Amino acid sequence: MKKMSITGGTTLIGLGVGFILFKHSVFYFIASLFIGIGVGLLIEYLTKREK
Repeated sequence: MKKMSITGGTTLIGLGVGFILFKHSVFYFIASLFIGIGVGLLIEYLTKREK
């Protein structure tokens, strides 16, 4: 459950940033979603590795 909440939270942050950047380009919107997912997976990996 913790993994999904971290990844989901950062994806929602990326979605919010994407909606702000959507007026400039659709590609910024898609890139911010991918960055949000990637950051969430990275945080999940680092917290899992420390234990």
